[in-house]
Parts: sequence; C-alpha cells; structure tokens
Amino acid sequence: MTSEEIRSNVEKALEEIRPFLQSDGGDITLISIDNDNSVKVRLEGNCIGCSVNQMTLKSGVEMTIKKYAPQIEEVINVS
Repeated sequence: MTSEEIRSNVEKALEEIRPFLQSDGGDITLISIDNDNSVKVRLEGNCIGCSVNQMTLKSGVEMTIKKYAPQIEEVINVS
C-alpha cells in the first residue's frame, strides 16, 4: 500500500468515527502519518478534557484506523 493509499484509508477511518465524537461535542484531526505505521491525531473540543479520551483513542479511533489500514501500529494523540 502506498503512502497516499494509507493516508486515504486513515481519512476514511476518521470519517467513520468522527460522527460519534461530534455527537459528544468533540472532533478529531489527522496531524501526520510517520513511516507509514504511526498516526498522530489531535482530539478536539470536549474530547480534550474528557476522562475517557485515552479509551476512546485506543478502543475507538485506533481500532477503526487499523481496520482500514492494518499496517498502522500506533495512534498517538498530540495536544
């Protein structure tokens, strides 16, 4: 899979999860994809101070991204 295909698939994954985050007053932005295996995102809005944002990041965002782009090894939230 090319870097462009990986980026496209990660964007598709974020589009799938975004409505759930927005329904709670939050959002997510793709910051970068490093070495085609590490995704950096920024949780925004209500997601910033949410006590379960790390659970959301791992069980929701990371799982969805890996469904679309299995070669992604980690998803990191940058503030």
